[in-house]
Amino acid sequence: MTMSQSPHPAAPDPLTYFVDGMDCASCVAKVERMVDTLPGTEGVRTSFAKQTLTLHLDEAQTPRATLEKNLKALGYTPSLLRPATAPTLHTEHDHEGHDHAGHTHGVALAGTPWYRTGQGRLVVTSGLLLLAAWFFGFIEPRFATAGYIAATLLGVWPLAKKAVASARFGDPFSINTLVSLAAIGAVAIGQAAEGAVVVFFFAIGELLEGVAAGRARAGIQALAALAPKTALLVDGTQTRVVPADALQVGQTVQVNPGGRVPADGTILTGTSSLDDSPVTGESVPVTKSAGDPVFAGSINTDGTLTVRVEKAASDNTIARIIHLVEEAEGSKAPTARFIDRFSRWYTPGVVLVSALVALVPPLAFGGAWHDWLYKGISLLLIGCPCALVLSVPASITSAISAGTRRGLLIKGGGALETIGSVKTVAFDKTGTLTAGKPKVTDVLGQGLDQAEVLRLAAAVESGSSHPLAKAITQAAQEGQIVVPPATEAQALPGKGASATVEGRRLSVSSPRHAATLATLSAELGHAITTFEEQGRTAVVLLEGQTPLGVIAIRDEPRPDARAALAQLHDLGLKTVMLTGDNARTGQAIARDLGLDVQAELLPEDKLRLIAELKAQGGVAMVGDGINDAPALAQSDVGIAMGGGTDVALETADAALLQERVMGVADLVALSRATMGNIKANIAFALGLKAIFLVTTLLGYTNLWMAILADTGATALVTANALRLLRWKGQVAAPTAPTTPRVA
Repeated sequence: MTMSQSPHPAAPDPLTYFVDGMDCASCVAKVERMVDTLPGTEGVRTSFAKQTLTLHLDEAQTPRATLEKNLKALGYTPSLLRPATAPTLHTEHDHEGHDHAGHTHGVALAGTPWYRTGQGRLVVTSGLLLLAAWFFGFIEPRFATAGYIAATLLGVWPLAKKAVASARFGDPFSINTLVSLAAIGAVAIGQAAEGAVVVFFFAIGELLEGVAAGRARAGIQALAALAPKTALLVDGTQTRVVPADALQVGQTVQVNPGGRVPADGTILTGTSSLDDSPVTGESVPVTKSAGDPVFAGSINTDGTLTVRVEKAASDNTIARIIHLVEEAEGSKAPTARFIDRFSRWYTPGVVLVSALVALVPPLAFGGAWHDWLYKGISLLLIGCPCALVLSVPASITSAISAGTRRGLLIKGGGALETIGSVKTVAFDKTGTLTAGKPKVTDVLGQGLDQAEVLRLAAAVESGSSHPLAKAITQAAQEGQIVVPPATEAQALPGKGASATVEGRRLSVSSPRHAATLATLSAELGHAITTFEEQGRTAVVLLEGQTPLGVIAIRDEPRPDARAALAQLHDLGLKTVMLTGDNARTGQAIARDLGLDVQAELLPEDKLRLIAELKAQGGVAMVGDGINDAPALAQSDVGIAMGGGTDVALETADAALLQERVMGVADLVALSRATMGNIKANIAFALGLKAIFLVTTLLGYTNLWMAILADTGATALVTANALRLLRWKGQVAAPTAPTTPRVA
């Protein structure tokens, strides 16, 4: 999705159009270029996944009818949606041909037969005319010629209209122009039969491309349809059916066995296994109970649940994923931007070379006009950059769709291209390499009993959302300890937290920070060393400069962490863990998992190390998307182990909905597979054209075969790009959780 500058605050309500046929990045660019020529337009937002155009329009400067007329001239059919209506992925429209990178094609959406699209009808009609002309050639050649001319003109007419429209809006060298000139030129030199075949083959190529575009977008359409249309709203002791999109935050819904969860929320009562695969790609159902989050669209397999609604329909996980994919499809990879710049010079160059081939030999060397005009027309077809322009976005769109179905969200072609080229992957520890659900394992008091140490520490940490703080408060809750209120609470990033409890100024801090405030006894020091050597994290409770006790907390590595890191090493990547935890704990976990470690880091230390790793060939940072935002932003590629949280989806360049470390290896593999696919596409596109260029100049190929240099390359590129839709990712069994060693 792209956006221009924000409209003036006093602007009227925006107009939203469903633009039938605007379903690719180049289509969006063409529409935006046209809209930019109109005075009085602001706040332009486009989405080819939803095929919508939203803008503020000053109708005193540009009437609405002018905008709609220009869209139709480009080959699109606009339908005005009400401002309050959320744009949806339409399937009921009858799709006419449209211009992709300057050429027309129809899009066969899921369930729409190809022959019912505008492009499909054009192929059938021109094919029947071509067949009829060939048949009448056996009876009367004059009838055959008339049929070939009719088939050529029928196919050229929509192309010529769009060529003129493109020229009006600043693109005189569109692919429509090249094919129109070639077909009309063939008729003019008495080669109507070959002109008809050219148009027919071109139409077939565009139809195939349209079908491919529909397939690549089908995954996103299916995602939009996941959330149920209705919900069982709990109203007192009764339930009633209401529209799911009318649910409000705070309401309670009932989800019966076999039903889909209607909204993002939190389970209030009940226990059940939920199949999150439609949303996160996680293939194994997850058992959830009271207090656990659920996603809209997940399937409740066995138990009855009541769920408190936490997100409105427009802000649930599915809606955010769709929004992410829209932005991703509109964000071009560096290779795509290069191809776009190249094609802007390439296409006019093709026209110039074709003109020189057609004119110079007859005028300068007395060559036969017919022969050299024929070769010039052939070069127009060979030079059509359809396959070249399609080579990158087709692969990127297929890869993003494949990744989305497996819980890998990627914010654009640029991020997808970069992930596979980094040399180092840096990981946060808590919540990333570990499960992020630490548990208190030991409590040691100095002058206090264990319950009192836990009571005071839980009071200090009661307002914090840090995983270690939650472990302490959870332990107090499980011990049925009454936690007193705290005031003047203060977080000390990378060090700990402090608060006033019952008139006492207390702090819970790392041993390293505690050592700067107080002298720890030999007993506490030995206990801390033992805990840390066992891979546990120790925190110290202090009152002012007096140590009161130590709490040991353990956070187990994720089950698949070891296998995922081994997979990254097999891919040739260096891995390092960046943690604020103490060195002994960090080294113990890193040793078990098999990666390097940099420990006792403050947030600014992480930024410094990320900058150093960037200078050594590129770095991807993997964090939980909450407290790692600066490091995620500083890295070449930020990957959030997010589970669908707002911050995870918005901060990083990619997010792993399955919250599995193996997803990082999957991202690298997908990126490399995509770049290999793109390189093969470019080789197909340019190699086939080079072969036909030489054979045409030498007189070995004729006009109708020259179209294969474009249509054939387009078919090869499209088929190759669609292979990415079947990408499965890395297959590796998760390892068992690491068992902490006991001293």
